[in-house]
Amino acid sequence: MNAEVQLSEGLAGLGLTLSSEAQTRLLQYLALLSKWNRIYNLTAIRETSRLVSHHLLDSLAVLPHIEGTWIVDVGSGAGLPGIPLAVARPEWNVVLVDSNHKKGAFLRQAVLELGLQGTQVVTDRAEQWRPVRLFDVVISRAFSDLPGFVETARHLCLPGAMLAAMKGVHPDEELAQLGSDTRVRKVVALHVPGLRAARHLVLLEPLRAAEA
Repeated sequence: MNAEVQLSEGLAGLGLTLSSEAQTRLLQYLALLSKWNRIYNLTAIRETSRLVSHHLLDSLAVLPHIEGTWIVDVGSGAGLPGIPLAVARPEWNVVLVDSNHKKGAFLRQAVLELGLQGTQVVTDRAEQWRPVRLFDVVISRAFSDLPGFVETARHLCLPGAMLAAMKGVHPDEELAQLGSDTRVRKVVALHVPGLRAARHLVLLEPLRAAEA
């Protein structure tokens, strides 16, 4: 199965509909990632089929659970999940944050080549970055444990905003370590076509002092 068919069938399995243009951009992103990966080691995955399932479809699986139009991807790395989300939802404002300058260079090139006009790249540590505008959703993929994610990213949230952590197995221990200043909205089990591993999306709401 070639990557185009795998992506199309995977989107159908996720219940998602993307334009042919968006699907082409997603495959262009993978080609760019593979090219840069030879020098910068952006991902340990090399096989195209696994790039589609483990990166594209894994990232896009969160779409039905994300609400808002201002999204920040903390610890974006190679642009996951931020770039697939930005391609799928061009009306969103997406910011990709990573402190690594080589990864930042790749992210800027990807944004330029893919024509992602609503997407920005910030090369900074998330805990130190102070944006002009706060966000509806702060998302991360394999960034840190849940308490660390909340501590690092809560200052980026608008009141009532959501912290979305992409996880593997159900993170019972990490959830138990969260303080009273964080509300667990829900934990969603994700089923990613072609990926034989547990995936969960943890949706958290950082509370203000009066709510905690």
